Formats: sequence, C-alpha cells, structure tokens
Amino acid sequence: MTDQPHPLPQSPAEHLPERLPEHLLKHLPEGLAEAARRYADGRFEEARELLVALAAAHPDDAETAYRAACVHDRLGLEAEAVPYYERCLRGADLPEESRRGALLGLGSTYRVLGRYEEAVATLRQGVERHPADGALRAFLAMALHNTGAHHEAAALLLKTLAETSEDPSVRTYRRAIEHYADDLDATV
Repeated sequence: MTDQPHPLPQSPAEHLPERLPEHLLKHLPEGLAEAARRYADGRFEEARELLVALAAAHPDDAETAYRAACVHDRLGLEAEAVPYYERCLRGADLPEESRRGALLGLGSTYRVLGRYEEAVATLRQGVERHPADGALRAFLAMALHNTGAHHEAAALLLKTLAETSEDPSVRTYRRAIEHYADDLDATV
C-alpha cells in the first residue's frame, strides 16, 4: 500500500460492505460477497486475487470491474487499477453511486500517474454528473493545478469552500469569497 492519499473511502466496510443489498446480490457474480468479506476483514490481497478471477470470468459485469479497480487502488497498484476502472465505466448497468466512485477513482488515479489531461476530463465528467460532490470538485482542482490551470483550480476550491464550510468566519464571508472566486485578479 502506498502512502498516497486514497480517493476512496478508507474504511473497507464502507467500500465493499460485508452484506450487499439483496437486489444487487441476485445480479452479481457468485463470489463477490466473499471478496467483500475479505476486503472488510483487511485481507486486501486475497480480495484482489478473487476479484481479478471474478472480473476475468465476468468481463461484462461493471460492478465486479469496479470492485477490482478499488482493491487495486487500495493496494497502491494504481496502474493495474486503470483498466478495471475504464471497463466498469463502459458498463451501462453500473449503479450511479459506483459510477461516481469510479469517476473519482479513475480521475485521481490518472492524476497520480501523471496523466493530467485524462484526469481533468474524467473528473469533469464526474462533476457534471454530481455537481455538489465536494470530493470530485477537490480532485478536479488538483488535476487542474497539475495542468497549469491554476486560476480555475483556485476558483473551484474557493467556491467549494464557500459552499461546504461550517467554519463561522468562512460562512460570514461566503458571498464575498464566491464573488472573488469568479475573478481572482480583479482590483478596484
């Protein structure tokens, strides 16, 4: 596992729950629940081995590809996670919450791998689908910074801060922060 900040929930139970909802279980390949248990128990390499096998046996199952991508990312195997993320995002049957996580995970992974333009494109797609998602917006700002779009990155972070902060002083100046975020170089 790398020391890199991870874009996905760090609690294994949050990411691969031990018990998947019944409506999902009947549509998932057998073995996915076992992979979830191994992940929840912190047995990440065992979960990865099982998910790789499941993804190979069920190449059209987007959710399995997503879970395989996540466990690779969790283990610091970012380059190996990319094809699973790309495969799951091609799946029309991927649940929207998994699609949101996959866009965040793939965009962040592209960024960590130095594939900044792909990171920006992927994260923009995520923000377009989920405009209120602060994590997607923060990772997009990081990727924008990496591409040299510093003004847009700072503006996005300031707007996200103004919209989401519970800090009393930020809330007091929310309108001003949002106003100046639109044109950081304006003077009077």
